[in-house]
Amino acid sequence: MSAPVHPISGAIGLGAPRCRPCSPLGLVALILATGLVAGCGSLFGKKAEIENTDPPTLIYGKAEKLIDKGDYKEAARQYEQVDINHPYSQEARRAIVMAAYAYYKAGQYDDAVSAADRYLTLHPGTQEADLAQNIIGMSYYDQLLDPKRDQSYARRSLTAYDTLLQRYPNSRYAGEAANRTRILRDLLAANEMQIGRYYLRKNNFLAAINRFRTVVTNYQTTEQVEEALMRLTEAYMALGIVNEAQTAAAVLGHNFPDSKWYNQAYKLLAKSGVQPRQHEGSWITRTWRGNAPA
Repeated sequence: MSAPVHPISGAIGLGAPRCRPCSPLGLVALILATGLVAGCGSLFGKKAEIENTDPPTLIYGKAEKLIDKGDYKEAARQYEQVDINHPYSQEARRAIVMAAYAYYKAGQYDDAVSAADRYLTLHPGTQEADLAQNIIGMSYYDQLLDPKRDQSYARRSLTAYDTLLQRYPNSRYAGEAANRTRILRDLLAANEMQIGRYYLRKNNFLAAINRFRTVVTNYQTTEQVEEALMRLTEAYMALGIVNEAQTAAAVLGHNFPDSKWYNQAYKLLAKSGVQPRQHEGSWITRTWRGNAPA
C-alpha cells in the first residue's frame, strides 16, 4: 500500500492526486495547518498579540503620556508592548515594572503582582527592584478585609513589606513599608484575638489558647499582646494548668506592670490562692524575648 499524500504539500508535477475522504485525524491536521499558515490568531480563540513595529522609545513615551492622563489600563498595555516587541531594548526592563505600577493604579491587582513578580525574577537587585516589591505590598494592602473576615491579603502584604525592609532597608519606600507592617501586624493580631475570645466564650479553651499563643509568638510588638497574656492566664486556669497561667501573668506583669490586663490576671490568680510566677519550662518563657515590646 502506497503512503498517503499530505493534504497540503501533495506531489507537484506528478498529476493531481485523487480526492479521498479525510480521516478525522487528517481533518484536524488540516485545520491546524491552516491556522498556522493564516497566523491570524491563537488556536484556542485568544487573538494573538499584533506586532508593534514602532521604536521602543516611541511606545514607552506613549505609555508615559497615558500615565499622565490617568489612563492606566491602556498605559499598562503600552508598557507591555515594549517588553513583547522589543525585549532587548533599554526601555524593556523598566517597562515591566511600570506596567506593574499602571496595573496597580488601574485596580488590576493580580496583574500588578504578576508583572512585579516577573520583574523581580528577571531583574533582581536592579534599580527598580524595590519599586516592584513595593507594588506587591501595596496591591495586597489595598485589598485588606476587616478583622472579622479572612486575612490572607493582610498576611501576603505583610510578607511583601517585610521582604522589602529586609532586602532594601535604604529604599525610599522603607518608611511607609515599616509603618504599614505595624498596622498589618496589629490587624492580624486583632483578628486572632477576636477568634480566641469567641472560643473562650464557648469554653473551647485549647482552641482559644492556640489563638492567643499566635499573638504572643508572632505579634509581640502589637497592643494586642497584653490582652493575649491575660486571656492565656484565664484559659490555663480554666483547664487547671496553673504553671502556664502563672507564667503568662508573670510575663505580663514584668513587661506591662501598669496594664489593666495585668490587674485582671493578678486578681484571677489570687482567687485560687496563687500568684504570678515565671516557670522556665513554659513555652511562654521560651518564646518571650525578655524585654518590653517597642
